[in-house]
Amino acid sequence: QVQLVESGGGLVQAGGSLRLSCAATGRIFSINDMGWYRQAPGKQRDLVATITGGNANYADSVKGRFTISRDNSKITFYLQMNSLKPEDTAVYYCSALLNSHLYWGQGTQVTVSS
Repeated sequence: QVQLVESGGGLVQAGGSLRLSCAATGRIFSINDMGWYRQAPGKQRDLVATITGGNANYADSVKGRFTISRDNSKITFYLQMNSLKPEDTAVYYCSALLNSHLYWGQGTQVTVSS
């Protein structure tokens, strides 16, 4: 079954770091347009970072603190989050085009305490 499986969320103090992983499983022939999004309670889902080819883009709120990367050999991509702030608290979702179809991960909770 083709899917995206997330891991790496948790509770961290402000100023700390976390790394989220998103692994594509199943029969994968292509993976493109990878991204991370987040949704705080009562708010819409917002883009955090995307990577297309070798180009990464970030929301202004995370520039300089978050880094999106990919490991082609493992069909996995990551979101390294540094200098975390309480306002980064949200459920984080990964997404990607797998075999030209859009998939979402199950979501992982990130909670940053002040």
